[in-house]
Amino acid sequence: MYVTSYFGTYNTIESHILYIQFLQELTNLIGKNNVLTDITDQKKYVSDWFGRANGKALAVVKPANPNEIASIVKLSEKYRVSIVPQGGNTGLVGGGLPDDSGHELVLSLERINKIRSLDALGKTISVDAGVILENLHQYAHEHGLEFPLTMGSQGSATIGGLLSTNAGGTAVLRYGNARDLCLGLEVITAEGEIWNGLRCLRKDNTGYDLRDIFIGSEGTLGIITGAVLKLVPLPKARLSALLSLNSPSLAIQLLEFVQAKANSQLTAFELISDTCLSLVDQYFPQFSYPFSTKVPYCILIEISDNESEEHAYALLNAILEEAFEMSLITDAIIPQSLSQSKRFWGIREHIPLSQVEDGKNIKHDISLPISKIPEFIEEAKKIIIKELPNARIIDFGHLGDGNLHYNVAAPIGESPDIFMKKKYIVNEWIHDLVNQMGGSISAEHGIGANKAQDLIKYKTSTELNLMKKIKAGLDPHGIFNPKKVLL
Repeated sequence: MYVTSYFGTYNTIESHILYIQFLQELTNLIGKNNVLTDITDQKKYVSDWFGRANGKALAVVKPANPNEIASIVKLSEKYRVSIVPQGGNTGLVGGGLPDDSGHELVLSLERINKIRSLDALGKTISVDAGVILENLHQYAHEHGLEFPLTMGSQGSATIGGLLSTNAGGTAVLRYGNARDLCLGLEVITAEGEIWNGLRCLRKDNTGYDLRDIFIGSEGTLGIITGAVLKLVPLPKARLSALLSLNSPSLAIQLLEFVQAKANSQLTAFELISDTCLSLVDQYFPQFSYPFSTKVPYCILIEISDNESEEHAYALLNAILEEAFEMSLITDAIIPQSLSQSKRFWGIREHIPLSQVEDGKNIKHDISLPISKIPEFIEEAKKIIIKELPNARIIDFGHLGDGNLHYNVAAPIGESPDIFMKKKYIVNEWIHDLVNQMGGSISAEHGIGANKAQDLIKYKTSTELNLMKKIKAGLDPHGIFNPKKVLL
């Protein structure tokens, strides 16, 4: 199903001649400075930001507009070269990286980064796929609006990458995933055609929803080059609090209680374990352990209010007072300033960064029925303690939408590289347990290359066959992102 590059099938002389021809035609299309062939220049495009995965690229191309991408797709089809689309390269499952063959073309969308238009009345914004999420936030705020998808990598992550993985983040509880925030797309097809689906409509029942086919497909069906996104009014106030509690079971009870009291004003409900707080404290002292004594778990809660800051404080204080009376929480820290609130979110956002400093660990991005999360945490811990008694469990996540990041790190003093050899068996333990509890092995990071083999185990044959038919129909020669999602 997947294309085999002429460069890998012909003899050395013929391959070299074709390679030179291909590069020359690429250069003619987008300019010499935008075709990177030197290994040093390619480095940031062929390695993930955790430093766990590396690939080799035939070349890295940086087109400036959708028309150039369409031309590159046609040229790649001619020379039988696979294309790996790439946004901000913040993915964690190898979806935006080339393999190690050196035959794949990395297509970076970083130069396609303009905000096209904003409709304040309709509360929509049209953007290029290469727009960085943080820049979109700033632009929307200047117009009194907000794009409510937030995450720790928002300074690098791009809109195209977020849509291609159907990214989540910390506000899914209130606003949904990337798919829920997108109204229309612009996509380059495998034939090198431009599909203009940039509609601002919130209701459109004219046939199959092509938008939803491309969102979450990780660049395997087409290349997203533009999008129309939903905006919401910028809240009058946004308040956070850090709450300590004794168990995930109490966290579930607290979630149910706060949802009943705050309703749609609850925008985030993040579970953070003691190991996460300690790890951030160790590697980023500016975000020191927030409580005076160690706590098993804490919840980072956020309330958004469209009335006033006073109204938000009154609601938050009332919720916390009753939560104390019900013995749901043991302590609460309410920030007295915006900077203190940002510090709380800084702790949350530095959990992945502290893991980078600590060394490689075995990562799991899973989702479960919310009611099952305490049971999962308990059962998974039993498995890990039994098989790997001294391993460290680094668990945190978006409890409000059932998304848990369950990571297993090497014992203190053991080499992370040696510990990583246990990755496949640990993955099997965790993913089997997730599957037994009716969960998913990928909540918001996608499948990419890392989980493609696992997908075969946990998807039914009917699901896999339908996915393969869609892939064959939209990308019959396997040009786009081969061996990602589907093997």
